[in-house]
This record gives sequence, structure tokens and C-alpha cells, in this order.
Amino acid sequence: MTKEAIAKAPVGRVTRTPVGQRNILTVKGKDPAYEYRIVNDVEDRITQFQEAGYEIVQSDTVEVGDKRASNGTSVGSAKQLSVGQGTKAFVMKIKKEWYEEDQRAKQGQIAATESAIKDPTLNGGDYGSTKLSRD
Repeated sequence: MTKEAIAKAPVGRVTRTPVGQRNILTVKGKDPAYEYRIVNDVEDRITQFQEAGYEIVQSDTVEVGDKRASNGTSVGSAKQLSVGQGTKAFVMKIKKEWYEEDQRAKQGQIAATESAIKDPTLNGGDYGSTKLSRD
């Protein structure tokens, strides 16, 4: 095959996905103003996420998972998928600024824990030492 024939591949063709790269947990067509997450519908986690500001994705522009015949859902329905053993998971989203605020709060807790570990007065001062580093 010549270079010209390869360069003139049909436009709009469905792209081929190699077997090793398929993933039922992918979300395509995301709104860049939101952060997305797949949440298992167990132990009231959906409600916990909704109380934290997440909402269940119901947009028809979002595509969940790889292409399979068993992925049929009605138009306008909540985006969900089966994750095995009878468990369903829902695609949820939160405003990006809220997500970043939550991440900063988590990082603040981590920093406080690390500073407590590094504090020489809390090590007892009798023996040993603690050394933490980030590469």
C-alpha cells in the first residue's frame, strides 16, 4: 500500500479499539467544566455523593464504557453500568471548582499528618528518627 492510500483513509470511520485496551469504565464526551466518577450503588454511596454535591449523569452526549451489544439504555436515563456480582454503578459528576476545593481540603489533612510525623517533639526524643521525602 502506498503512502497516498494510507493518508486518504475514510473520514468518520468508527475507530478500532484493540482488545487489550477495552475498558467498561471509560467515560467519553465529558463536559470539561465537571469532574466525573463512577460510583458503585452499594451501602448508600450514591446518596453520600449527592449530599457532597455530585449528580447522576443523564446526558445523552456522554458515552460510558466500550462498545457492547449489552450496553443498551433508554434515551435520557441515568448513565449506569454493571460492574459484576449484581452490582450497578452510576456515572456521577461534580463541578470542577468543587472537586478542586475537596482535593485541597484532602491535601491539607495529609500535610497536617505529615507535619505531625516530622515533628521531633512528638517522636519522644529517646531513640530513632523519622524521615519523609517526596521524590
